[in-house]
Amino acid sequence: MSIGEMLAATVPMARTLNLEFLETGADKAVVALPDQGDFHNHVGGPHAGAMFTLGESASGAIVLAAFGAQLSRAVPLAVRAEIAYRKLAMGQVTATATLGRSAADVIAELDAGGRPEFPVTVELRRADGAVTGEMTVVWTLRPHA
Repeated sequence: MSIGEMLAATVPMARTLNLEFLETGADKAVVALPDQGDFHNHVGGPHAGAMFTLGESASGAIVLAAFGAQLSRAVPLAVRAEIAYRKLAMGQVTATATLGRSAADVIAELDAGGRPEFPVTVELRRADGAVTGEMTVVWTLRPHA
C-alpha cells in the first residue's frame, strides 16, 4: 500500500476532500486538492480550512515517507502549524512539502532517547504556478511508552 493510499484509508479528512497524493517521497511530497464546489469559500476558491488540510496532509505524507521505519518505536504527531494565505486560490491547488531538518538528524535524536521536533515547510500553488499560501507544520516523533 502506498503512503497516499494509507493516508486516504486512515485519515477521513483526506478522503472527504478527495486529496490526490501525487508524490510521496522522503525528500518531497506533493498533494493536490481538486476544484470542488462543496469546499469553496465565499469568493469561489477553496476554503481556507480545505487549504490547511491540504498542506497538513502533504506534511504528513513526507513525515511518513521519511520516518515510516520508525513507527514501531515512535508515533509522528503534529505539534503546531502556521499558515499564510498569500494570493487568491482558484481551481485546483497543489501542496509541496519538504523537510526542514535532515531525517538522519531527527533519527539520531530519537536514538539518543529524545523526542525530536522538526519543521515541514509547505508551498501551496494554484495551476498557474502562483504561490497562494505558505505553511510550516512542526512535527515530533513521540517514543512509545
